[in-house]
Amino acid sequence: MIFVPTDELKVGMRLAKPIYNKNGVLLYERNTKLTLQGIYSVKNFELIGLYILEPAEPLPPMTPEDVEFERFQTMAVFSIKDDLKAIRKGERPSELMVLANQIVRIYGSLKHKINFTQNLRSPEDYVYKHALNVGILAALMSHKLHVDGAEQMNIVVAALLYDVGRLFLPTKMQNKTDDLSVEEMQMFRKARVDGYNVINDNVDINTSVKRLVRGCHEQYDYEADPTTKNLPWGIRIIQVAHYYDVRTAMNLYEEPRSEVQVIRELLQDKQNFDSAVVAALLDSIRILSPGVCVELTNRERGLVIRENDENPLLPIVLSFDRNQVYDLSSERVQNTLQIKDLMKTMDNRIIVDDSTLQEYLNR
Repeated sequence: MIFVPTDELKVGMRLAKPIYNKNGVLLYERNTKLTLQGIYSVKNFELIGLYILEPAEPLPPMTPEDVEFERFQTMAVFSIKDDLKAIRKGERPSELMVLANQIVRIYGSLKHKINFTQNLRSPEDYVYKHALNVGILAALMSHKLHVDGAEQMNIVVAALLYDVGRLFLPTKMQNKTDDLSVEEMQMFRKARVDGYNVINDNVDINTSVKRLVRGCHEQYDYEADPTTKNLPWGIRIIQVAHYYDVRTAMNLYEEPRSEVQVIRELLQDKQNFDSAVVAALLDSIRILSPGVCVELTNRERGLVIRENDENPLLPIVLSFDRNQVYDLSSERVQNTLQIKDLMKTMDNRIIVDDSTLQEYLNR
């Protein structure tokens, strides 16, 4: 699977992902061959490019839930884009609460983990896709933390709004998160203030949401300061969701970080992130579930055959190289062997077909 910029698309290329319109209606199914009309449609939708299957590549497996997740992302980005642009101009958003309600209804009460796949982002659409994904993660985590319905809605609305200040920055800076110069840090601080002010003036939200929007940009010491336990759940949730999303997202000009790496950082950094919220994140999304291919610290490659609910980073793995099963939750094994990273495809999705997984599970 390769990413092809819009200007380089050619008739006959096979789609690796479906294409939807702004209403979520399927226009082109996966494995469809591009036509000249299809290429014009992609340009009209202002897509920066498409994932294309290579000539002999089989269609990667996707569950119905995975397909629906991508459909919802595509549809919702159009909605949040219109609303955040309106807020940036000092106008009132029209669909903000509708979208927040949809996110809570779909993702705010799930009893199982989901495959949290990322869409490719460019500086032009970074703010909108990031806001949407933080909103979805916030709904998932708040449910795991048993947050009540009214507070959950406040958290999701705040998650959709809190980073609108980035739209006051030059486009080329809107997707920047690390390695900021002193001048850039000052620009970000001013943009956050501008963002909060325009929200305060033009968005009909309650004071609880405004408090979350303002508070999630502050720094807190969750390890040493006992008063942080009194912070609203929303602040703690958005901070974790923000960190996870910006570092694992597919960006046009830089490689994403591995979910395993980012989760390790969140688990280890108890000062800047609430441990209970990090645990809720791990209970919301699949990281190392059966079928995921991994690289081990002894350079062997393997397949996760059983998930570890207590510690997702310590599953049971079958080594491809030695055809040996490693239980990474065993203290004896942990002393010599750990998961180094994931083995991935370009679109940030792990691909192992069901028949292959079943073959190893039956051994």
